[in-house]
Amino acid sequence: MEAVIEKECSALGGLFQTIISDMKGSYPVWEDFINKAGKLQSQLRTTVVAAAAFLDAFQKVADMATNTRGKQMEGRRPALTAFSTWALSPGWRQEESQPKLSELGGLKS
Repeated sequence: MEAVIEKECSALGGLFQTIISDMKGSYPVWEDFINKAGKLQSQLRTTVVAAAAFLDAFQKVADMATNTRGKQMEGRRPALTAFSTWALSPGWRQEESQPKLSELGGLKS
């Protein structure tokens, strides 16, 4: 009976040593993964800020195209009308897209 217990304890001790050795060896991999994840999060936040600025500028152009009349429209009416129609389509308004981008980047407006 004692031999069986000693054999099981030896097996458990060996398993424990293997687990500890694997944990020591995998620490640099996990550390690298965490560092890279932090860098990715930072870049995504930067991308969200740049996209929000682009959408703001895009919104201004769309508003200008929508409000342009008279002499300024001569020869450009079809292009500006198409642009403003596209810019005003669902999902392109800044009020709708800004919260989605902020949510994606983990930013609070």
